[in-house]
Amino acid sequence: MYQIFPDRFYFSGEEKDIKRKDFTRNKDWYALPVWQPNEHGEITNSDFFMGDLKGIARKLDYLQQIGVSCIYLNPIGEAYSNHRYDTGDYSHVDPILGTEDDFRELCALAKERGIHVINDGVFSHTGADSVYFNRYGRYGDGGAYRDMNSPYYSWYKFNEWPDNYHSWWGFYTLPEVNETDPAFNEYINGENGIIRKYMRLGNSGWRLDVADELPDEFMVNLRNSVKEENPEALIVGEVWEDASNKESYGARRKFLLGEQLDTVMNYVFRGAILDFCRGQDARYTMASIMSVIENYPRPVLRVLMNSLSTHDTERALTIVAGEPLNDRDRAWQAAQKLSPEKRKMGIKLMKIASAMQYTLPGFPCVYYGDEAGMEGYRDPFNRCCYPWGKENKELVEWHKKLGALRAEYSAFWDGEFVGVYAKDRELSYIRHDDHTAAFCAFNLMGEDREFTPPPGYESAKPFFGSKFEDNKLCLKAMSCDILTIEL
Repeated sequence: MYQIFPDRFYFSGEEKDIKRKDFTRNKDWYALPVWQPNEHGEITNSDFFMGDLKGIARKLDYLQQIGVSCIYLNPIGEAYSNHRYDTGDYSHVDPILGTEDDFRELCALAKERGIHVINDGVFSHTGADSVYFNRYGRYGDGGAYRDMNSPYYSWYKFNEWPDNYHSWWGFYTLPEVNETDPAFNEYINGENGIIRKYMRLGNSGWRLDVADELPDEFMVNLRNSVKEENPEALIVGEVWEDASNKESYGARRKFLLGEQLDTVMNYVFRGAILDFCRGQDARYTMASIMSVIENYPRPVLRVLMNSLSTHDTERALTIVAGEPLNDRDRAWQAAQKLSPEKRKMGIKLMKIASAMQYTLPGFPCVYYGDEAGMEGYRDPFNRCCYPWGKENKELVEWHKKLGALRAEYSAFWDGEFVGVYAKDRELSYIRHDDHTAAFCAFNLMGEDREFTPPPGYESAKPFFGSKFEDNKLCLKAMSCDILTIEL
C-alpha cells in the first residue's frame, strides 16, 4: 500500500477554475509548507501546492514499478484546509484536486495496473466551515450553526446553540457529529450514501479516521454498507494501540470480531521497528511483535497495515537518524536537516526498517516519499512535497527490490511467523507457508556478524547479495538480508 497526501504528491500542471480566494498557492514545489501562525495567532493550513488526482494518475507507472497494489488517499472531499480533515462537503471532490470524473478515471487506470484505491473516511466530525454546520456563512443561510431547523441540526451536539458545541479534541473548527443520529447514518451509510457513492466511482474500501472514536452501532452500519456494495472491499481502522483489547466509550471494543473492521493501522509494529533501529534491545522488539501475533485473529493479522511514517507522525528517516523532537517548537523543526553523515547512517537504518516492514505479517504501507528519503518532524514538516528529481535513488531501488520480493514469495502474504533469534542488536525470524520460506536477518551491531539459519536453507541465495557459505550468513555492520527458498 502507498499512502498519498494529495496536495503534496504531484501536480498535473492542469490549471483549474477555483472559485474560492481564501488560500495561498505555493509555487515552489520544494519549499516548506507554511508553518508560522497568521496575524491572529492561528494555523490555518490554507497553503496549497496544488497536487491533484490527475497528478497521481500520471505517476501510476512509478507506483507500479515499486510494487504498489493499493493506494490509500488522505481525504479528497471538498474542504478548506490542505489536509481536508475539516470536511466541507462529503459529496464533492475538492475542486483543487479535480472532479468526480478525475477520481473515477484514477480508480479505473489504477485497476488496469492491478492497483486498488481506498479513501479516508472522516466521520467523527465535519468542518465548521461546511454545508452541514456553516459557521461562517459560506453556504448561505442554512446549516446547523445558523438554523435550528436545518436538516443537519440533529447531527451536532450543542450545549448552548449556536456557539457552545462539542468539537473534536476542543478544536472549534471541527464540530463533532452524533454518529448514531439516523439522519447522519443514512447520509453516510444509506443506499445512496457517501460510502457507496465513492465505491460506485471505483474505490475499493475505506480507511476510517479515529476509528476508536466511532461508536459500535455506526461501525456495524458502515461495514454493512461497504460489504453489500463489494464484499471484497477493505475497511481499515485508525487505532494506535493493540486493537484486540482496546477500550473506549467505557467498554471493550469489538473492532476485530468480524462485524466492524477488517484490519487496523499497525502502530505497534511501527514502534517496535523504529525503536529497534534507535537502539532498543532486540528482545523487546521481538516481544512487541509477538504480542500482536498472539493477540490478533489470523484474518486480521494477514492484512495489518504496517507503516513506518504517516501524516500524523515524524518521518521515519528523521526518527532513526535525527535528534529526538523532545517537544521542541516549530521554528526548531523548520530549521532541521540531517547532516550528510547522519543522513548516510539514516539511509542504512531505513533499509533495515523497511525490510522488516515488508517481511513481517501484514502488508507494508509506504508513506509517500519515505522510499525517496524524505525527512521531517511533525505536521506540517512531515507533509512536504514528493521530491521529484531529487529522490534518493538508492532507497527507491531498495523499495523496488522489496516490492519484487513480496510479489514473488507467498510466505509474506499469509505465511507463519517463527522467531529465531533476538538479542542485543541482532534479530532474525522465518516466514513460511506451504510453498516458500524466508529467513530474515537484521544486524544493527557496529561490526559484521554471522547468522545461522535452521536446516533447509543450505542452497538459498541471499536476496541482497550478502556472503553465505557453510550455512553462515555474514551480515556487514548495520545491514540485513533475506534467504529465500521454494518448498
